[in-house]
Amino acid sequence: MAVGAEPWQFCFMGNKRGARHDADRSRQLQLLVESVTDYAIYVLDTDGTILTWNPGGERIKGYSAEEVIGTNFSRFYTESDARSGLPAQSLMTAAEQGRFSTEGWRVRKDGSRFWASVVIEPITENDHLVGFAKITRDITDRYDASRQLQMSKRALLAAQNLENVGKLTLGLAHDFNNLLTVMVNSIELIGARHPDDERLQKLCDTALRAADHGSLLTRQLLSYGRGTTHASQRTSLNDVLRQASELLQRARSGHTALQFELGTGGEAAIFVDPAQLEAAVLNLIVNARDALDGHGTILVTTRAEHRLSPDDPHDPPREYAIVEVRDDGPGMTPEVLAKAGEPFFTTKDVGRGSGLGLSQVFGFAAQSGGFINIDSHAGCGTSVSIFLPIEPGGA
Repeated sequence: MAVGAEPWQFCFMGNKRGARHDADRSRQLQLLVESVTDYAIYVLDTDGTILTWNPGGERIKGYSAEEVIGTNFSRFYTESDARSGLPAQSLMTAAEQGRFSTEGWRVRKDGSRFWASVVIEPITENDHLVGFAKITRDITDRYDASRQLQMSKRALLAAQNLENVGKLTLGLAHDFNNLLTVMVNSIELIGARHPDDERLQKLCDTALRAADHGSLLTRQLLSYGRGTTHASQRTSLNDVLRQASELLQRARSGHTALQFELGTGGEAAIFVDPAQLEAAVLNLIVNARDALDGHGTILVTTRAEHRLSPDDPHDPPREYAIVEVRDDGPGMTPEVLAKAGEPFFTTKDVGRGSGLGLSQVFGFAAQSGGFINIDSHAGCGTSVSIFLPIEPGGA
């Protein structure tokens, strides 16, 4: 102690040194917080009013200090979260448990959303709550990467499941196809031995139609299970449809009318597997027939069109030969239309459809370098068009 110094003077001098030390620490802390730009670090009072703001908060959330200090931090929450009382619940949890951390959507000044990692800790003085320290980090990139990883895992699992189902359907289809071959040959032999027996001929025709349906199913299964080899050759839509006209006519039932309007565009040369094209058109006719439920008209038309591919609009337009199957049935709702091409998706009753018809058509068109267009509205019928590229010099 200095000679002649009063005790209070010593204490005063010591307090001044302590005050300077505290001021230095506060200044260092302030410099540290202001240098951080990857985190929004700020202080709230007990009601959630913002008391401080750092450059990280401005970078992440877009607000300057003048815009947010004195306002409630609930402004950063989505409208639904703010209405549900989530901001106040967060402060309450931090006060009761000593810390609150979470992840969720937050809103920037421009209205855009980001995925935030949030930590809130209470600030106490003499065991009395005086406010909260809040730290927010934008982790949208990590959130998006995590979602992409999860989606990739689900897609891989789905692909593996579909591959296993494909292997199973492939074996079943081959066996079923062999049985159908024996049945069809036997029915045709019976009909040939009794050509004058009208009743027997009707029974044979009915059995052959059932066999045709079974044959269509095996084609769908073989196509789905990748068990068919594509024997592509130069042909035309009209040629394939003329040769398959008898089979296609047999696909209709009841009072359903099947009409053909083969345009000159259908004579253009295309390079496809005729059997797969025939199966695709047959699938579309069967779907239309089932939609009509025995009453209505199915119209099959062919034409050519110069247009862009929807799969790659940057490619130049080219010529396509188009076969369209249209019905005047009930049409499809937007929800059904969105799933129409998925394997095994069907709106038919159990036993009336495999859900593979449209997926076979989609697969055939894609493997042939073309694409499918479906136009359908509830109550206004359905039109399905197969676009197949015309061979150079084949128009």
